[in-house]
Amino acid sequence: MRYRRLGHSGCAVSELCLGTMTFGNETDEAGAHEQLDVFLEAGGTFVDTADVYSAGVSEEIIGAWLRSRPREVTDRVVLATKGRFAATDQGPNGNGLSTRHLTRALEDSLRRLGVDAVDLYQVHAFDEHTPMEETLRTLDGFVQAGKIHYYGLSNFTGWQLTKAVLTARALGLRQPVTLQPQYSLVVREIEWEIVPAALDAGMGLLPWSPLGVGGSPGSTGVTSGRRGTPASATTPDAAWRPTTGGATTARGASSTPWSGSPRAAGARWPRSPSPGSTTVPRSRRRSSVRARPTSCGPTSRPSTCS
Repeated sequence: MRYRRLGHSGCAVSELCLGTMTFGNETDEAGAHEQLDVFLEAGGTFVDTADVYSAGVSEEIIGAWLRSRPREVTDRVVLATKGRFAATDQGPNGNGLSTRHLTRALEDSLRRLGVDAVDLYQVHAFDEHTPMEETLRTLDGFVQAGKIHYYGLSNFTGWQLTKAVLTARALGLRQPVTLQPQYSLVVREIEWEIVPAALDAGMGLLPWSPLGVGGSPGSTGVTSGRRGTPASATTPDAAWRPTTGGATTARGASSTPWSGSPRAAGARWPRSPSPGSTTVPRSRRRSSVRARPTSCGPTSRPSTCS
């Protein structure tokens, strides 16, 4: 397992991050704990969850695992969660990036996880109804209070990301260290503006669903997550081309034909667009978690996110 810095921070994380969206839904507690054990045994340290994953059950499962394992194991974990959407409160203030909602959301996440602080707190999506200044002052206050160590953004567009960074600078507040966008061989739109904007701001990239929500590319072509839509209709160029013997290679990733499996290429791809990124695969089975740390192959990119 390789390690990289979390954006422009000094915190090191594993190159692969274990996404836990299936915990409490498709994966029961015993299976989730087994996945976490296997991930840590393989050298993984970065675990990502959110308050809305299984309506908070994912966080509860991780909290139970943290309490049941020795400290020398759990101390290695860099824990990330998210807030923005309604996990339990369905009222008018039950979602968004207001001070009121984020404060309650973070307190609930800390309670479910059973921790005093999380390493990375991410706003799950942009909120057009809340002033950016309010959101950023709230996140900066969480850091000052010791409840989070860093904060990041998720599912922001290029202009939204840039507005957040410039506003934080203008107000003299801490800046976001990461962006978590969707990115895979079949969803590549972030290459146009979002990746350049994140790199210009010195932010680390945490691509989610690097295998296209489990839709591993086939041996001679792929379709996007939208039923019946060819990849060429939703990507800057054709993502795959057939090579001798029916194998495939990712265009733009390397001039050398890819000899590994399509699944391995799909896992490796999100680490190609920048000087460094940490991918966030989500798994349902222990076998998948065990395979991923060794399936991505080597990378010539620097070991730090930037």
